[in-house]
Amino acid sequence: MTTDVDILDSRYSWLRLGVCLLIATIGNVGMWAIVVVMPDMQAEFAIDRADAALPYTLTMVGFAFGNLAIGRIVDRFGITVALSLAAVLIGGGMGLAALSPSVMILSVLQLIIGFGTAASFGPLIADISLWFLRRRGIAVAITASGNYLSGAFWPVVLGGVLAEHGWRGVYLVLACVTVALVIPLSLFLRRRVPLGATAHADTISSQRANASGIPPRTLQLMLGLAGIGCCIAMSMPQVHIVSFCVDLGYGPAVGGQMLSLMLLGGVVSRLISGLVADRLGGVRTLLIGSALQCLALFLYLPAGGLVSLYMVSAVFGLAQGGIVPSYALVVREYMPSKEAGRRVGFVLMATIFGMAIGGWMSGWIYDVTGSYRMAFINGIAWNFLNIGIMVLILLRTTRRHLAAA
Repeated sequence: MTTDVDILDSRYSWLRLGVCLLIATIGNVGMWAIVVVMPDMQAEFAIDRADAALPYTLTMVGFAFGNLAIGRIVDRFGITVALSLAAVLIGGGMGLAALSPSVMILSVLQLIIGFGTAASFGPLIADISLWFLRRRGIAVAITASGNYLSGAFWPVVLGGVLAEHGWRGVYLVLACVTVALVIPLSLFLRRRVPLGATAHADTISSQRANASGIPPRTLQLMLGLAGIGCCIAMSMPQVHIVSFCVDLGYGPAVGGQMLSLMLLGGVVSRLISGLVADRLGGVRTLLIGSALQCLALFLYLPAGGLVSLYMVSAVFGLAQGGIVPSYALVVREYMPSKEAGRRVGFVLMATIFGMAIGGWMSGWIYDVTGSYRMAFINGIAWNFLNIGIMVLILLRTTRRHLAAA
């Protein structure tokens, strides 16, 4: 006889995972579209680099709040309702953004687009994590990979539209595609996980939380601060690589290719990190990824040639891709299933705030110094903050576990 627990890691779980990956690849386009069109948009509005980064910053602010708010909606009403509402927000926001007469109006609309885009990231990750136990790490990694697949896939596909119709044409196409595809696909996710299926997972989470000796709220805040640190560092190459290549004389097309290479490397990194997390746990996996990201940022400092930039961008993608999904794994390993949406949403909100702050901060540093060198160094400093926090959590958990043993 099939029990509630048998639904975890089942054939249905893997089928649901495939649908989630497809939705994530489509729904996350709102986060990357502004990065690709930034040079064209900056030229049209005749603004400096920091002002050109403002729409991206507000996109990430909306994305951050959306992870928290939509996570609560998922806990209460399910992922299908959340995704359907989000698709309408993205489609409407992009349609209106294509008509923007100024960068300020575009920035406000990007806030709405970012809020809707969030449904295809943290809330979707939280939902799929409920359907797996033994293979939760790889399931979360695959779903999170949709974010990077979106960034790698859409810039290449829409390159012709950008060349012929400009950034406004790109936004009109994406407005139609998002509504037409995300809403029908979300209907496949209407099934809710049985309450009995999560009881065993919650017992394990409670044991780990007790072993760490860190109260859930304190752990959540620590993870949030760590997420801000790692993503300020992460945002420098991801947000400014296209503009960086334009400054070096290589052009936006080369920058777009480097971004795609970086994000494809991130997909590989996320999948490998998911497999590693199923063996080592979320905390150790996150710490490994953060250390490798810091090393990759150091490699950008001497890089300047075309070949070296391609190589470092690939290394950076391979280094950092598994970091953000690992936060969701840490939350799920230490906190109960019924709080998955809001707990994961809060921590991922913090990581996205880091991306938003870092995207603007790097542009501001560029305007002040005239180059990106100090922006890379700023990212490295924030990365060390992330590493310190994760080492503290790991040592605290390990020491109490050894003492109990």
